[in-house]
Amino acid sequence: MRAYSLNDVHATRKRKDSWWTVFLVDPVACRLTLLVANHTDVTPNGLTRLSLLLGLGSAACFAFGQLVAGAALFYVSFMVDCMDGKIARLKETGTAFGLWLDYVGDRIRVVCCASGLAFGQYAATGDISFVLLGAGVAVLDLFRYVNAPQMKRVRETVRESRPPRPIKDRTGAYRPPKPPTVRRRFGRFLIKHRVRSHLISGIEFHAAVFVVGPLIGRAVLVPIATVAGLLLLLNEIVLIYRMWRFTRSAPPVPRPENTQRVPV
Repeated sequence: MRAYSLNDVHATRKRKDSWWTVFLVDPVACRLTLLVANHTDVTPNGLTRLSLLLGLGSAACFAFGQLVAGAALFYVSFMVDCMDGKIARLKETGTAFGLWLDYVGDRIRVVCCASGLAFGQYAATGDISFVLLGAGVAVLDLFRYVNAPQMKRVRETVRESRPPRPIKDRTGAYRPPKPPTVRRRFGRFLIKHRVRSHLISGIEFHAAVFVVGPLIGRAVLVPIATVAGLLLLLNEIVLIYRMWRFTRSAPPVPRPENTQRVPV
C-alpha cells in the first residue's frame, strides 16, 4: 500500500470551496483522510454510507430533543462526507455510482435532519413555527439542488452557441499597475485560501441550521434558520440574475422537442 503524505491529500481539495469547509472542516478532514488512506481499505462509497448513517443519527438526536448531540453528529457526518471525495481523488477509486450515492445521501440527510429537528422541538414546545422551520429548510435545500445543475446546463448551452471571440492584437504599450483596492485584496485573500465568494451557500446554510443554532439553544433556532434561509435565497437570486445577464447576448437556442406524445 502506497504511503500518502498530507501534501497529497491537500492536492485533492477542491480549487474553491465554502468558507465553512475551508476553515472549520478541512483542517480536520484532511488529517483523517490521511489516516484512512494509509491504514485502511475503506472505499469512498463506504465513507458515503457512513456519512449517511451519522446523518440519520443526527436526525434521531434532534427528534429526541438532544440538540448538542445532533449538532455534533451532523458536523461529523459532513466531515466524513468531505473525506469520501478526497479518498476517491487520492486513490483514483471514484465511480459514477458513487457520485449519485453522494448526491442522494446529502439530500436524505438534510431532509431527515430538518424533519427530526422540527418534530423534536414541536413535541417539546407545541410551537408550530418549528414545523414551518423544518419545511422551509427542506424546500430551500431541494430548490437549490434542483436549480444549480439547471443553471450550469444553461451556461454550457450558451457557451456552445456563442462564436469564438477574436484574439486582440497586443500593442506592447506599458500600462502602470492599478493600485490595490480593498476589493482586490479581499479577492486575493479568497483565492489564496480557496474560498468561494458566496457569503452563504448550501453548506453554510446547513451549518447554521444544524450546527450553530442547536449548539446555541432552542431560543435561536428559528431566528438563525430564518436569517440563513433569507441569505441563501438572496444568493440564489443573485446567481439567477447573473445567469440572466450572461444569456442576454446569446443567440437563440432551439428548445428540444417534447418526445412524449399524449394520445388523442
